[in-house]
Amino acid sequence: MSATTPPSPPVVSSHSSKTLDKFHNSTFILSRSFKRNKDFSIRCEFESNQRWTVGCVSATDPIHIILKPPSIPMSAAAALGSAGKNSKRVCLFYCDEMKDLAERIASQSDAIELRSITWRTFEDGFPNLFISNAHGIRGQHAAFLASFSSPGVIFEQLSVIYALPKLFVSSFTLVLPFFPTGTSERMEDEGDVATAFTLARILSNIPVPRGGPTSLVTFDIHALQERFYFGDNILPCFESGIPLLLNRLQQLPDSDNISLAFPDDGAWKRFHKQLQHFPMIVCAKVREGDQRIVRIKEGDPDGRHVVIVDDLVQSGGTLTECQKVLARHGAQKISAYVTHGIFPNRSWQRFNHDKGGSPENGMTYFWITDSCPRTVKEVKDRKPFEVLSLAAPIAAALQI
Repeated sequence: MSATTPPSPPVVSSHSSKTLDKFHNSTFILSRSFKRNKDFSIRCEFESNQRWTVGCVSATDPIHIILKPPSIPMSAAAALGSAGKNSKRVCLFYCDEMKDLAERIASQSDAIELRSITWRTFEDGFPNLFISNAHGIRGQHAAFLASFSSPGVIFEQLSVIYALPKLFVSSFTLVLPFFPTGTSERMEDEGDVATAFTLARILSNIPVPRGGPTSLVTFDIHALQERFYFGDNILPCFESGIPLLLNRLQQLPDSDNISLAFPDDGAWKRFHKQLQHFPMIVCAKVREGDQRIVRIKEGDPDGRHVVIVDDLVQSGGTLTECQKVLARHGAQKISAYVTHGIFPNRSWQRFNHDKGGSPENGMTYFWITDSCPRTVKEVKDRKPFEVLSLAAPIAAALQI
């Protein structure tokens, strides 16, 4: 195969009983036996040593056999890409909280180089910051990995975010995995302050670098309409952690017995299009007297491994209520996924591990991403928690 460009997968029609096709110095051999409404067998051989996979669309006439090339690690893909075209080399700066994630991102691609910032404070507590080798990033693509985990750290990071584009960089990308004021996106009473809009306006006024507006990469922002809060001087790129969940679910031994549950209609509207091939359960909060309780609105969890999906968790009250109602309706196992595990006041402690057969008292898995680094450190090696890293999707986004 070519050293620079993987071949496009051929599509082979079932009209021919045997097809021999050479492409990019590899030989593809397909043999099959086929009868309508019967199973068919496929044999593929390649002269290359790489493993390809075969997929088929069995509902079409003729049946189409689709060859899928082997997955290439990002570092290898970057090396291949650089041979055929110039890959985008990025100088990645980061705040102290995001050091671990920054290192994981850099390990994904040789095109990403970590750069350091000295984070100090004056005696009065205000930031005393220094960007190392500032002249060395002139004409380079620069990025900053931020964590607005508390109001106290936002000002010092904004100071760096506003400074980097002014160092004559070619482009600037702000990676903010968790947009923290996303839940404060609307006004219910006169006098309410929509702080999501305030933060969006602050980020919209980042100085414009030489190459054009700043790019903002964020994951599963709480309300999709918040994209309209940003001004024209910033280009929001809204990514999702759901592909990480899908990949993990495929690895489970009971992957064929998974159903997905959403704690409310909002979560269903948000995620169901990315998860259409799974049976779905939708929960809803209903009022009974002075109480609001969770009920199953549609779907059947009986005998299934049910995974509750939402964008974020704080106290975890809604998730635990969903867990109870799903267990009462016969769920065999219960797990949960949220992109952002905020867990203020260590509220993650309310989630126990189901050691087998007690879904009402514990979860089999609780997946979070590393968008909230403080939580990641707190739940490390504690079941049922498992961290799905955003490193690969962030590295890919930096090449946009």
